[in-house]
Amino acid sequence: MIVRTRQSWFRLLFVWHGSVLPSILPQLGFMAAVSVLAVATHGQVFGEKIPLNATLMTPFGLTLAIFLGFRNTASYERFNEARHLWGNLLIASRALASGLLCYLPDKAMARPATDRLLAAVYALKHELRGTDPEEDLVRLVGRREAFQLRRDPQTSSAALHAVREQLCKLQDDGFLTDARFWTLDAQLTEIGKAIGGSERIASTPIPFAYGVLLHRTVYTYCFLLPFGLVDATEFFTPLLCVFLSYTLIALEAVANEVAEPFGLAPNALALDAMARGIERSVLALSGRALPEQVTPTGSFQLT
Repeated sequence: MIVRTRQSWFRLLFVWHGSVLPSILPQLGFMAAVSVLAVATHGQVFGEKIPLNATLMTPFGLTLAIFLGFRNTASYERFNEARHLWGNLLIASRALASGLLCYLPDKAMARPATDRLLAAVYALKHELRGTDPEEDLVRLVGRREAFQLRRDPQTSSAALHAVREQLCKLQDDGFLTDARFWTLDAQLTEIGKAIGGSERIASTPIPFAYGVLLHRTVYTYCFLLPFGLVDATEFFTPLLCVFLSYTLIALEAVANEVAEPFGLAPNALALDAMARGIERSVLALSGRALPEQVTPTGSFQLT
């Protein structure tokens, strides 16, 4: 995720990193070439004039812009839900750790459960991104238990199950009353909902046919645009068409990027920073040493 200090309106005009412009430069170059061709041939293809004009292109462009707006809304809803799920994960993890530390007679007794809780958080992060959780799991619960957790295809759920087993053991040993156990178990349920909700978003993309329809419509419109404007704008056609194409193609690119909130794109959620924030919150409650906070780099990016 890109994190920036507040920029002036002038500097925003030239922002490169974090925008979708680098990824769509080839498409814009192609549109510029088509526009130059339209100007050179006066809107003719194989000697035949394409019967398009600015008046005819306007309603199609307006309809397409509305369609793109709906697509961007659908994509942002996925991003926003993912953000809320990880916010709830932080709240429930902090509440669970606080309850354990307050209800148990010795803070050290809470450590196995809190370490497994953090293992569930980091395992979820790696599951959503398709990366290897080995290093984080070994750091948190040791190599032997990390191996056992990874035998389950849903490592995060296995780690959460291990936390519940630890709570049951504490209850059986008389360290937790029934009321306190159910209070803590309710927080585990909330964490499970966050894990399940995140998995649902990651495994259920926006329908492919919907994206293909929008993609084809955008590029068809941008391809025909120079032939519809050339009579009215003449030598300014390439400039206007590249600008209009940038608007439409960039909107589609932003929608595609935001629709995958757990990816590694510059505008995806900063899962590394979020997981580290949860870890720091839990360890701070426990009075343990805190790892370094994940902060923006020189390119203002969190991962």
